[in-house]
Amino acid sequence: MNWWCAAQDTAWSWTWQPYPGVWLMVAVLIGARLLAVKYWAPQTGEAEGGRAAVYVLGVVVLWIAADWPIGPLGAGYLLSVHTVQYVLFAFVAPPLLISGIPRWLLRRMIRPRWAFKIAWVLSRPLVAFLCFNVVLLATHMPSVVDGLTASQLGSFAVDMSWLIAGLVFWWPILGPLPELKPMPYPGRIVYLIANVFIPTVPAAFLTYARYPIYALYELAPPMSGLSAVEDQQIAGMIMKIVGGFIVFGIASVLFFRWAGSEETPEAGRE
Repeated sequence: MNWWCAAQDTAWSWTWQPYPGVWLMVAVLIGARLLAVKYWAPQTGEAEGGRAAVYVLGVVVLWIAADWPIGPLGAGYLLSVHTVQYVLFAFVAPPLLISGIPRWLLRRMIRPRWAFKIAWVLSRPLVAFLCFNVVLLATHMPSVVDGLTASQLGSFAVDMSWLIAGLVFWWPILGPLPELKPMPYPGRIVYLIANVFIPTVPAAFLTYARYPIYALYELAPPMSGLSAVEDQQIAGMIMKIVGGFIVFGIASVLFFRWAGSEETPEAGRE
């Protein structure tokens, strides 16, 4: 039995396969939040509201991305599904997880001096920008994809790198507490838009290459009517279009919030 999804040199089968490592990840994420609420939640103060549901939704997204069938399909059969995993790990789950954590818990997490320093550094836009894009480029290099996703530990490392980089990426937008001096709305919008352009580099290579870039997917046991190049082109379009759609969508939401925050004081003076 495999504990995490990795590439396998066997024909694809739609027979369900268990992956206990994925279930353990889900249990830890849910259990940690339940214990935090039970033992650390203040008696009065910030209400949970819908944050718990948002957090659980983020965990469910991770579960879908890592478990059968998306997990094994992305790990060793279809690059397009591998790219869907990347989008779910880096662009969808992290903002849900961050938005689902109440402020009192965030403050508890950064209460130690060393934790506060780490949070302060990671919430700086330039640091977050560099961390996210370095991980993006590194985990899409042929040597990394072909070398790591063939093993369970390597595939787990790639998935967790996407998740951590995604949390760092979204932290300056959604996570910083007032004491961490978050960016104003215009800065957040510029930060998001700036992060759209670097992912177009690997996306362009995937979309316009006339030959397979990754030996892992070129030599994978066939399981669809797509050629390796066609699968690669779909992966490039997913990375560019879906990732860009999410970023521009949230940037639009931030713009309207900014406009609303500017109009509120004016309304109060009329």
